[in-house]
Amino acid sequence: MSFEIKRILHSSVIVRNTEVALDFYQGVLGLICDESRPDLDYPGAWLKAGEQQIHLLELLNPDPVTGRPAHGGRDRHVALAVNDLDALQAKLENAGVEFTRSRSGRKALFTRDPDGNALEFIEA
Repeated sequence: MSFEIKRILHSSVIVRNTEVALDFYQGVLGLICDESRPDLDYPGAWLKAGEQQIHLLELLNPDPVTGRPAHGGRDRHVALAVNDLDALQAKLENAGVEFTRSRSGRKALFTRDPDGNALEFIEA
């Protein structure tokens, strides 16, 4: 019997504080909470990212937050498609969020959330 992996449905990131993370993911990036998240035994949130989701898991982080590569492209990261990279860049700049442009020459940038999770945004 064979099977085929169709797509990624969600990606999870570990956060120290759900409310602080939501200030970034909702306030800066504009993602919307999926209210269908069941009552789990830990705080967190499910955020809509098109047809997929980003799950925020408020848990103790086993990974170091410091000492990560300065450029998120050299670290574990979630890549997200955006329709206007320049508008996102302006939003990050206005919020005082640091970012780096892609080193590949693509129209893409990398940033980190308040917990050091790397995110890549590609204009598509």
